[in-house]
Amino acid sequence: MSLPISGDVGAQEIDITNETSSQHHSEAPYIHKVGIPPKQNLLQEITATVKETLFADDLFRHFKDQPRSRKFIIGIQSVFPILEWGRHYNLTKFRGDLIAGLTVASLCIPQGIAYAKVANLDPQYGLYSSSVPPLIYAFMGSSRDMAIGPVAVVSLLLGALLGEEIDPDIHPLDYRRLAFTATFFAGITEVVLGFFRLGFLIDFLSHAAVVGFMAGAAITISLQQFKGLLGITKFTKKTDIVSVMRSVWSTVNHGWNWQTIVIAVTFLAFLLLAKYIGKKNRKLFWVPAIAPLISIILSTFLVYITRADKHDVAIVGKVKKGVNPSSVNEIFFTGTYLAKGFKIGVVAGLVALAEAIAIGRTFATRNNYQLDGNKEMIAQGTMNVVGSMTSCFITTGSFSRSAVNCMTGCQTTVSNMVMSCVVLLTLELITPLFKYTPNAILASIVISATVGLIDIEAILLFWKIDKFDFATCTGACLGVVFVSVEIGLLIAVSISFAKILLQVTRPRTSILGKLPRTTNYGDILQYPEAKKVPGVLIVRVDSAIYFSNSNYIRERIWRWLGDEEEYLKENHQPRIQYLILEMSPVTNIDTSGIQALEELHKSLQKRNIQLVLANPGPVVIHKLHASKFTDLIGEDKIFVTVSDAIVTYKIGEA
Repeated sequence: MSLPISGDVGAQEIDITNETSSQHHSEAPYIHKVGIPPKQNLLQEITATVKETLFADDLFRHFKDQPRSRKFIIGIQSVFPILEWGRHYNLTKFRGDLIAGLTVASLCIPQGIAYAKVANLDPQYGLYSSSVPPLIYAFMGSSRDMAIGPVAVVSLLLGALLGEEIDPDIHPLDYRRLAFTATFFAGITEVVLGFFRLGFLIDFLSHAAVVGFMAGAAITISLQQFKGLLGITKFTKKTDIVSVMRSVWSTVNHGWNWQTIVIAVTFLAFLLLAKYIGKKNRKLFWVPAIAPLISIILSTFLVYITRADKHDVAIVGKVKKGVNPSSVNEIFFTGTYLAKGFKIGVVAGLVALAEAIAIGRTFATRNNYQLDGNKEMIAQGTMNVVGSMTSCFITTGSFSRSAVNCMTGCQTTVSNMVMSCVVLLTLELITPLFKYTPNAILASIVISATVGLIDIEAILLFWKIDKFDFATCTGACLGVVFVSVEIGLLIAVSISFAKILLQVTRPRTSILGKLPRTTNYGDILQYPEAKKVPGVLIVRVDSAIYFSNSNYIRERIWRWLGDEEEYLKENHQPRIQYLILEMSPVTNIDTSGIQALEELHKSLQKRNIQLVLANPGPVVIHKLHASKFTDLIGEDKIFVTVSDAIVTYKIGEA
């Protein structure tokens, strides 16, 4: 519905024809009223809010207009995606999955053993964690590229948190039981987040925070490897750089082993060279994938034939043979360690989940398929719950192994099954061969793997684009490196929340001017050619107006108004008669925001200035009507565009 503006239509001529027309009309344009959305009852409002918050992806769309039997099948397929894509599986796809699974297994086996050491667990637990969880994920996961297993950052975090409660050297059994307990609660946390559609909570850990935390963890993990790299027997349990370097230099004269250093440096150089070759030539991606396994085979053979273990070269020792034993009875379901396991599990589980979701989204975008974040959380959680009962510690998606999985041509999650089967065969047949594997090679594998976690390009990009993101990134990194993993994580989360609070409580406001030869109005700082309209101050608020920022917005508008009136007075120009609030960016408003507008309106009236609103959204206009604010300022003071308001009050040129 539209109404013509009132007043003397002959007072202002408006060209309503195209540029080629020479005929000008004095007829006034139509000014559209701001539309008011249909009124909803309380139940409808609550339903709409819950649906948009928790079910934005329309979870039940596949169930619409389906018979009951079909709905049951769709429900089962949503939990086990393998039942859906498995119907179309063929030999061609299996060939790709087989090659990918075998290649990833060659990388997963040495990394699994190494990451178990990072978590202060025996080597076989790294292999256990590379067998059962990938098998569970193959049935429930929605990312066909993600390779599941132990990862460096989560292993470090788990080892650091567990080490604060129990010394693994003094009480290895209780330490291991607490690790299984933490894994169980990590899985429960992930399942709960996915089931109740709370995946958006992960987004509070910003990309900058994750990059900084990963970089700090990579540095910390690498520093921890000096123990194996240099052959040091007595090493600090702390993770901060000061304690680690003090421990390294205090043993320089009597604690370093030159044979260990030669082995470590030689194979580290080999691993880094392999990574460089794979990076320079994408067709040779398989070189860095098999390099760790080749390093383990060669170093183990070298130590065995030279008996270097007799010359103080530390070796892995006996690795328990056989597939995963049950650990259900080892989980702490009672006692003092129950709460500690829950706390550690929640923290480590959230970090593992954030890493998995980030990896899943990356490869889904790259390969053009959809990733259901909430289903992914349930899959990740289930595999960790089952893993905790089969002697596994916390697992998640590995970026390096997922990249290899993708590049070797994986087609489905069957590649995880292949990898799992290879690891299970290794546990059953080959583990005795790892006895003479030097710890130095495991340290080299960890260092070469964690180097890729430091994303220099992203850090430089943060500096160029957003200094606050750069502060978040560096704060998280320095917190991990100089204090501890927990403090670094706390700093990352704290700065992320601080950024959110700052943006909410101190939103941007700007003064608008008319762009030449158009009816558009833009920020005068962004568009220097934009001209202010005489007698009018046009202010845009670039945020929802809530209790947390309503007073600031009102005071900021007053400052704009005061500065403008002072400028006009000094230059002997007409005073301000209208204050137009451009509200298109204002997505919502609460009672405090409405009260702030009421106070602003009353104050403006005392100074004989009219308050005008332009383009309020459906939620905002509905609340303004419900609060009778529209009656207070008048319906004729609310317009669809700033241009409509200018034309209506015949100020300047529309």
